Amino acid sequence: MKYIDQVDVRKRMNYRILKNSLFKALFLSAAMFGLIVLAILLVRVFSQGVNWIDMEFIASKLSTNADRAGIMGAILGTFWLMVVVIPATLIIGIGTAIYLELYAKKGRMQALVQTNIANLAGVPSIVYGLLGLTVFVRAMDLGNIVLAGGLTLSLLVLPIVIVAAQEAIRSVPQHLSEASYGMGATKWQTVKNVVLPAALPSILTGSILAFSRAIGETAPLTVIGIPALLIPFPGGIMDTFTVLPMQIYYWTLDSSLVAEYANLAAATIVVLLLMLFILNFIAVLIRNKFQKRY
Repeated sequence: MKYIDQVDVRKRMNYRILKNSLFKALFLSAAMFGLIVLAILLVRVFSQGVNWIDMEFIASKLSTNADRAGIMGAILGTFWLMVVVIPATLIIGIGTAIYLELYAKKGRMQALVQTNIANLAGVPSIVYGLLGLTVFVRAMDLGNIVLAGGLTLSLLVLPIVIVAAQEAIRSVPQHLSEASYGMGATKWQTVKNVVLPAALPSILTGSILAFSRAIGETAPLTVIGIPALLIPFPGGIMDTFTVLPMQIYYWTLDSSLVAEYANLAAATIVVLLLMLFILNFIAVLIRNKFQKRY
């Protein structure tokens, strides 16, 4: 029997401790670098944009005059865009997740669909813009209206919502469904009254985070031709529109000609960040409320 060499063990332990310390320092440095860059960016944006934010800036129309330009049209466009994105994504995404997890037969076809959905979550957003341009703008002849933009962004975040809903459904304890079946409930009654309520906090949290991504997207809307011009306020899903990210994008480009546009872009970024923070805060509140209930 070979005895353990204490000296060799001590050397290996010292090497492992040293390696652990090096990797810990490396990862800490990477995290700190990211936080420092983010802090610099936020300080720059807030210092440039906060002084430009007032009720006139929020409530006014777009203007070629930087001193009179406002973002109410972009805010309304973002609102109407979410009116299309949220119901379309939730209905299709949750329905798909329920079918794949609870109704579809396990096999090659189900695995193929599952793999494709996971892969679609990593497709660049501009590809969805090309798809929206081909299908909604040209084939369906919708043009660059709210409905076309909303359906395009729904395709973008749909895989994320499906994956989040599937994970939430999988996390529901099996004994809850078995108890429902034991009480004589049908499969749909079990899904509707037991599985979905228990999975709802995680589904809503993942969905709201996906909608936050949709609000901040620019590339798909640029591809389908969403303008940032002096257009009337949108009043419905069939109107032309612009959104906050598009306005930030065009004002940033124009800042090379008129320096004040950089301040307008920074102020719009602050408003967009506040909207995203509010959405994320709502997601936390919804999750906490439903977790206490179920």
